[in-house]
Amino acid sequence: MARKPAAKKTAAKKAPAKKAASKSKYKFILVNKRKGVCNIQLNRPEFLNAMNIEMAQEICDVLVEVEQDRKIVAIILSGNERAFCAGADLGRMGSKPEDRFDMYRERFNIAPNRQLYRVLCFYTKPVITAAEGYCLGGGFEMAMWGDFIVAGENAQFGLPEVRHSLIPGGGGTQNLPRLIGPALAKEMIWTGRRLKAAEAKEYRIVNHVVPAGQALKKAKEIAAEIAQNGPLGVMMSKQAINRGLDQSRFNGFLGEGDLAHMLNFSEDRAAGLKAFKEGRRAKFKGQ
Repeated sequence: MARKPAAKKTAAKKAPAKKAASKSKYKFILVNKRKGVCNIQLNRPEFLNAMNIEMAQEICDVLVEVEQDRKIVAIILSGNERAFCAGADLGRMGSKPEDRFDMYRERFNIAPNRQLYRVLCFYTKPVITAAEGYCLGGGFEMAMWGDFIVAGENAQFGLPEVRHSLIPGGGGTQNLPRLIGPALAKEMIWTGRRLKAAEAKEYRIVNHVVPAGQALKKAKEIAAEIAQNGPLGVMMSKQAINRGLDQSRFNGFLGEGDLAHMLNFSEDRAAGLKAFKEGRRAKFKGQ
């Protein structure tokens, strides 16, 4: 009687190895780069995204890194629906009497939050803030160092430092008067009053007010429009505007002319003019 052929042993299928979850190198922010936009999301939700030293350093590190990345044309700063940033982490602001003069020195070149404001002040790419919920104190100051703000209708803006016998120390006394004039700025700072999004738009603190939860979406739409244009033209126009604000109109006009002339030496300008003649969109290289 013929034996049945022995059944072939089937090798047990190994379950596909799970990819190790990528671990972010940042502790207090989330970074997402997509379609030419870098979204830096503040991520201390249990503290309403209050700014601590480590968060300031992480934001600063990302800004410095992506400024040299030609693929990134704009930056969006965001938080969550409860808060963009409720201000500085006041619980860590105490100091020992013997350290106070060292703190005076470190605030110029060492303190991460001061470095962050300085980087934003001289940043060459558009920085858009998408604000939901609380945007107060140092968070509001950081947003004002950017180029403009998109607000969810639930957003609140204010500089409440005087309530703690402090004053705004991150540029608030300089940037807010330039946005809304000295009289309104003094009232806001001296009373510590918060503005709701609709009132902030009336004051021209924010560019757009959108339904709650939609600020980031709107900011991305604007960034996508910017991304279609020549990055060098965007950079030079930002330089012309920011530099001209603190100059006479005549000197600002001269500076604008110099920046416009510099673009004559770029490949992108030639590509843009050629595309215009041919009735198509140009592909810019940022050079």
